[in-house]
Amino acid sequence: MHETRFTVKGFKAAAVAAGLKKNGGLDLALIFSEQDAAAAGVFTTNKVKAAPVILSKEFLQNGTARAIIANSGNANACTGISGLDNARKTAGITAEALGVRSDEVLTASTGVIGEPLKTDLIANALPGLVDNLAEEGLYEAARAIMTTDSFPKIAISDGLADGRPYRILGIAKGAGMIMPNMATMLCFIISDIKIEPRNLKSALLASVETTFNRITVDGDTSTNDMALVLANGMAGNRSLSSMEYNDFVSGLKHVMGDLSRMIVRDGEGATKLIDIVVRGAHSQSDALIAARTVANSSLVKTAFYGQDPNWGRIAAALGRSGIVMEENKLDIWIDDIQIVAMGLGKGTGPEKDASGRMSQKEFSLTVDLNQGKYEDRMVTCDLTHEYVTINANYRT
Repeated sequence: MHETRFTVKGFKAAAVAAGLKKNGGLDLALIFSEQDAAAAGVFTTNKVKAAPVILSKEFLQNGTARAIIANSGNANACTGISGLDNARKTAGITAEALGVRSDEVLTASTGVIGEPLKTDLIANALPGLVDNLAEEGLYEAARAIMTTDSFPKIAISDGLADGRPYRILGIAKGAGMIMPNMATMLCFIISDIKIEPRNLKSALLASVETTFNRITVDGDTSTNDMALVLANGMAGNRSLSSMEYNDFVSGLKHVMGDLSRMIVRDGEGATKLIDIVVRGAHSQSDALIAARTVANSSLVKTAFYGQDPNWGRIAAALGRSGIVMEENKLDIWIDDIQIVAMGLGKGTGPEKDASGRMSQKEFSLTVDLNQGKYEDRMVTCDLTHEYVTINANYRT
């Protein structure tokens, strides 16, 4: 399937099956800019960092790039010096095939940890990959970076700068090992806007905190997480005014926000997407800690799956989170149905109504701590039997 609307001026992409995945599916993606592009990235905070993370961080010090080569099926993580050599080799052979410098090629990998990357398979597949580069190739690239994902994730935002239309398009993969910081996934965003590398980095940092850093599937942070942004200037705008820059940041947040929610919606085995809102916190940090603790609680997440408004689990999670709270000031809602007031349950009637809301694919859980004025939120999913099955059989 090709989607002609998934295009950005001056960018081409392609995907092939190189043999890195056990199932023989698409597993190698290439994104290429026809001219130099400003480039920026954010990466996993895990102290165990995959080779492509280390290499791409090094290459991004230039502030420019021409291509992204990404493979699925093998994470190239916990592979030592040879793993870094393989990442450099991948960048080198890709650069040679494209006619660019090796430090203009950013590398990314996802899949099984601890196994050597078979660069011979990548080398064999590269000629066909480069030959297949096309403006309409981004949909196939989105498919090629999937692992346990059930659908490709693509988001778009269009804007105007200096009277010239531009587009921001992002693709992402992620369904498990999802808990920032940073973005627990692979995400590649491209735009034809003209923007200075330092401003692109600032825009990315401003956008990631409220999007990718506010999602969780299972509380685990990957070794391979990265979000890369390339902007090649082919929209033809001049330097951005402050208002145009702010509009670009808004568009970037829109794309990253859409991708974030897609990742949680596609959480391994997930059947529901839940917005966790904590308000009335004593401090901003308390609000985030509270939201994150509830969003990651296995007991709360299994109750979501069972459509059980078991608010005692929510109260217990808050109580162990280390925040400032008083049990007798706690209020809890499922959507607009209040099930707890001043620390006491409101009875079986509201709980039955809340259970009905929890049967929906999306709903919200709101907590008011009544301790102050601060608020934060997380997006999470339920925890199901299927999550255990997927992860128990991931390597076997």
